[in-house]
Amino acid sequence: MHRYRGGLRRPISIGTLVILCISCTALADDEDGFVSLFNGKDLAGWVNVNCAPSTFTVKDNQIITTGIPTGVLRTERQYENFILELDWIHIVPGGNSGLFVWSDAITAPGQPFTRAFECQILDGHETPSSTSQGDVFAIHGSFFVPDRPHPAGWMRCLPSEARTKPAGQWNHYRVECNDGVLKLGINGKVVSGGSKSRPRKGYICLEAEGSECHFKNLRIKELPSTNPKPEEIARTDEGFKSLYSGVDLSGWTGDLDHWSPKDWILNNDGKDAADKTLWSEKEYGDFQMIADWRLPAGKSAILLRGSPKATIELHSPAGAGSGTLSAIDAAPKVKADNRAGQWNRFVVTMKKNRVTIELNGKTVIENAQIASVADKGRIGLRAQGSAVQFGNIYVRELQQAK
Repeated sequence: MHRYRGGLRRPISIGTLVILCISCTALADDEDGFVSLFNGKDLAGWVNVNCAPSTFTVKDNQIITTGIPTGVLRTERQYENFILELDWIHIVPGGNSGLFVWSDAITAPGQPFTRAFECQILDGHETPSSTSQGDVFAIHGSFFVPDRPHPAGWMRCLPSEARTKPAGQWNHYRVECNDGVLKLGINGKVVSGGSKSRPRKGYICLEAEGSECHFKNLRIKELPSTNPKPEEIARTDEGFKSLYSGVDLSGWTGDLDHWSPKDWILNNDGKDAADKTLWSEKEYGDFQMIADWRLPAGKSAILLRGSPKATIELHSPAGAGSGTLSAIDAAPKVKADNRAGQWNRFVVTMKKNRVTIELNGKTVIENAQIASVADKGRIGLRAQGSAVQFGNIYVRELQQAK
């Protein structure tokens, strides 16, 4: 018998000790400050930014990406300072994926990815300027100083040593982000990173880039804030929803013969058609729309509220500039087009019968009035005798003005 204060106690069995040890371990995990980013059952807490519903799915306590189309899945909320851990595995050799931190809510102009910092998840790629061993780099407008200068001067930190396991084996990432400093640890050792990051607060994303990749054991521990300035915070979620899946024309009607999915790009072949317009199935009242477009030569158009009266012209070469509202002869205030063949971004706001258009960050049409336009209607993409491409088509509905 073993004595203790308060009387006699029976000896503890081996089985009880095992149970106690397991309980203590679980308690320690609960008390170390980490919380799960993934419930193992569904994608609650995550947002599909620009992909098909089939691109990211859940099975066997894992988030699985097909890699098709190219795009991202992000967290619902932003994170500033934190430690993030996860495991990942490529199913086929040569697979490509990634983990983004401090990301914007939607994709960058002319890109299927967000402005962010990427922790590369890649298999079987080794060159003097990029590797599959955990490169960390700034993408699409973000900024940081790599821990080691890149041989070509890029904002990319090459890893100090090779630690990733090949396709078919699990790898563990530990990412610490604190006050603009980013460190990536692979399978137990920090190998890459950077500092002076801008932005330094944003979303966490998983990337789809052409091949199947699995993720599990995603957990995060938040660290105290270091009070980022507004300009150091990534673009927040404003309610934009993607209108294009990247794999098919679901949600669209009209000219389905000459428009086709080309990964994240919606492509028109430029051939003649009786009806050259692709229409959204859904109608919109007051809304704001983001649309990237690329036009090597010729003309194209975006139609609002299902009406030719609300036609926005796209031109290449630009001439006086894209953004003309042709039905009311409203010309752009300034020419803001990028060079022919380059991507452009429209931000179109329509409230009642008033339209404001931004092109590549500049206001080209401001509060123009269109008489006798419907209160609600479809959005149309029109080819006018030449090939055109659209990407990153997002809409957010605004409260209908009274």
